[in-house]
Amino acid sequence: MKLDLHRIGSWLAARAENVLALMLAAMFAAFLIQIAFRYLFNFPTGWTHELSVMLWVWMVLWGAAFVLREREEIRFDIIYGSVGWRVRRVLIVISAVALVVLYTVSFPAVWSYVTFMKVESTAYMKVRFDLLFSIYILFVIATIVRYLWLAWRAMRGETADDLDPTKTVSGV
Repeated sequence: MKLDLHRIGSWLAARAENVLALMLAAMFAAFLIQIAFRYLFNFPTGWTHELSVMLWVWMVLWGAAFVLREREEIRFDIIYGSVGWRVRRVLIVISAVALVVLYTVSFPAVWSYVTFMKVESTAYMKVRFDLLFSIYILFVIATIVRYLWLAWRAMRGETADDLDPTKTVSGV
């Protein structure tokens, strides 16, 4: 059973990366079309810019929710790397609880705002803003689940390996 869940999770993670890559390709294509229409045909288009902005919003939140791994997140590496294993576990639990509480408390207002935005749409493509902003709801849910899982693992002593400063991605 554990192997099947790991295989399913790996497959889903790969598909999330595929979706992110498709969004990046679509955004790049829209960018190239925008340049061609503006500078080659002297016919600026608004929909390409709008599509690029919408895809950027979705890419950032989709990537943070479903593609970004815990070890790739930005953190205070100086503090985290200078303390012992037990303190790291405590820091993980405190951070996770704080984020879960903040996202959970804000969720009703987020839901209300996103569902209210069905009355507005984008200027060129006429995409309703509730559909555009719906990715934030997925992001919040995925983040809550992720940090509950990280807190659970930290309380059980199953957190990531010791910090390797040569492999941090935050630049510290």
